[in-house]
Amino acid sequence: MSRPRHGRRGPVGLLARGVVAGVVGTAAMTASSTIEAKLRGRPASTAPARAAQKVLGIEEFSSERNQERFSNAVHWGYGTGWGVARAVFGAVGMAPVLASAAHLTAMWGGALAMLPALGVTPPATQWGREEVAIDLFHHLVYESSTSLAYELLDHR
Repeated sequence: MSRPRHGRRGPVGLLARGVVAGVVGTAAMTASSTIEAKLRGRPASTAPARAAQKVLGIEEFSSERNQERFSNAVHWGYGTGWGVARAVFGAVGMAPVLASAAHLTAMWGGALAMLPALGVTPPATQWGREEVAIDLFHHLVYESSTSLAYELLDHR
């Protein structure tokens, strides 16, 4: 006799799988970008936090520590939220490969459009090949980790 699934396929289960998948993807991207930053001797990216700061109208922070906390919260919140989007792509019946491609296109394409529009980064056309490749690599790490986690959770 099979166990009841208690809504595993319902909206709450979908949301939960997306959140967990997003956390997994964010952790993987955090690891890849941290290693890359250390190898290249560059500081961690603050672009997502600066974008959120602009959108929210935050002029300045009371301390560097508060700014770091905000940056960390934005990073994890943004990545987790995109995990939910990946779950939605899967829930509408897209094949995993197609859902992953659509998710990557929406997520990376959105960042490439949003960050320059907010004046946080120059357009990717001004980055140079190496920087575009590195950015794409980190987003691929996020996407593949998020999609793998989602698929594993979806088929448990």
